[in-house]
Amino acid sequence: MAIEAPKAAFYADPAGLTALKRGAAAQTPDAIRETAKQFESLFTTMMLKSMRDATPGDSMFGSDQQDFYQDMFDQQLSVQLSKGKGLGLADVLVRQLMQGAGALPGAGAGEAKVGESVSGAGAQAPGASSSVATPASPTAATWPPRTQEEFVQAVLPAARAAAHKLGVDPEVVVAHAALETGWGKSVPTGADGRPSFNLFGIKAGARWSGDTSLSATHEFAGGRMQSTLASFRAYDSPEQSIRDYAGVLQSSPRYSAALNTGSDVAAFARGLQQGGYATDPDYVSKLTAVAARLKSRFGWPISAA
Repeated sequence: MAIEAPKAAFYADPAGLTALKRGAAAQTPDAIRETAKQFESLFTTMMLKSMRDATPGDSMFGSDQQDFYQDMFDQQLSVQLSKGKGLGLADVLVRQLMQGAGALPGAGAGEAKVGESVSGAGAQAPGASSSVATPASPTAATWPPRTQEEFVQAVLPAARAAAHKLGVDPEVVVAHAALETGWGKSVPTGADGRPSFNLFGIKAGARWSGDTSLSATHEFAGGRMQSTLASFRAYDSPEQSIRDYAGVLQSSPRYSAALNTGSDVAAFARGLQQGGYATDPDYVSKLTAVAARLKSRFGWPISAA
């Protein structure tokens, strides 16, 4: 007897989710697809939460009640966004799950790769001032950082080395990583949940031979923001990510205008945007805003204890 795939119309529908577990255990195509959609909904919820965490709160009008209802809204919104075509993540999961269940043939070696490197460079995987202490190198167990100070501690040593190569202040590199990751709280993760330590949103092009991580991202096309899936480079540590980032910018003529800009964050950001690093029309203003926040909290230059 065929088992109809249950659908949870509301994010907190326990009966629907319990029935979903029973249907998924049968590994029918409909149940697998619905399970994948629910996973996409959960992933979207986490993505929305990370985006909100990376956005400065309203200290004047914010409240616990507002946060509570905002969380409810985000979770229900995730359910709605996952209906229909959704973000596309469910389709990828369905193919993998059905392949594992023997319903689909294995993907061929010549199957197209998702995503291109922002530069096309880097064919090999890379092996009043507040005092910021120098910590031990972060690991998957200690990531993400709990505070902005922990994030700065984690990336500053490698940022100094990269900044020397790029001809910019180390604080520019730290601010760029903070913008791209929401101060370390939003990085692509692997299938096993381990962080990719990709601090700069660098995609995995055809010439990238290292590990990758498939993740949802946003691109601007025709002035409109669109959600898509892309394959990102994955690293063993933030230090590897920062070294590769410096190599990408150095090796591509597209980003020459961003190099040797010193402490001029706006000039650095414009150089990146002109080279095609980012599609967000407000990228320059966003990076300069993060840099201003970094300066106000930690000073410029940041001092190490």
